[in-house]
Amino acid sequence: MFSQAHLGANAYARVGVETGVMGASPHQLIALLYQGARKAIAQARMHLQVGNVGPRCEAISKAIRIVESGLQLALDVEAGGEVAKRLNSLYGYMTRRLLEANIKQSETMLIEVDGLLATLEEAWMGIAPEAARMMAERSSALAGSVTR
Repeated sequence: MFSQAHLGANAYARVGVETGVMGASPHQLIALLYQGARKAIAQARMHLQVGNVGPRCEAISKAIRIVESGLQLALDVEAGGEVAKRLNSLYGYMTRRLLEANIKQSETMLIEVDGLLATLEEAWMGIAPEAARMMAERSSALAGSVTR
């Protein structure tokens, strides 16, 4: 069904993603999770529009896994205080809406969750300079303690 070139391209893409993940900072990893969830939702919308039930379900399941097992599990509710608690609730809401979107075959619900993720991704990217500065300070502090 797939040509050898297609299989090779997929393998190359996987290596590229794995390399990107391996070299990513914690901040970049969260950005990749947002991007992955949004891409899965876009795929689910496409499959919904053309009536591909199986692939639609798989794409929505992937988005749910990213939200639950990636974004939500990455939260430190204890240290993150009120912001982390609110994000935790929002991620739970997104998961429920994705499940409901799948059951009701609702593109509107998929668009809603994508919009929420887009807003969070934009805010997350907005703090990238501060996150980079904090990582640099942490690295130099660690390097200073090692050389002493």
